[in-house]
Amino acid sequence: MTEERLTLVARDHHKPELDWNNRRSGSRRSVAFVPSAALLGDALIAGLEMGFDIGRVIVDRADAADQFLDLLAELPGEYTGDALLIRDDGSGVLSATGRGGGREVHALTPHDVRFYLEAHDLVTSRVAIELTA
Repeated sequence: MTEERLTLVARDHHKPELDWNNRRSGSRRSVAFVPSAALLGDALIAGLEMGFDIGRVIVDRADAADQFLDLLAELPGEYTGDALLIRDDGSGVLSATGRGGGREVHALTPHDVRFYLEAHDLVTSRVAIELTA
């Protein structure tokens, strides 16, 4: 059996929850929630030290753009997964490893964010994100 890829998500509990795909039957992906964006880096490091296969970290509408930047600056060198910030309007910022090994940063539209979440089987249905301002 192949080990599951883990996605760490920090979200604002006061906003409507996305339709996260928590261990859907047959899926080899798991979503684990972290209490705050400030703890996401620590959770990532702890997970890597325990040998988890962490594919991405996501800050979901947590009003933490500065914490997201801190997270990007502190990503361990051995972490090659994605880092995604989802803004209140559904748009986002994606940091991914580029071909040369460095990280690239991309601005995403709300459609791009939803496509990313669906393409990685992180959400359960193919509907538009209900956004909050």
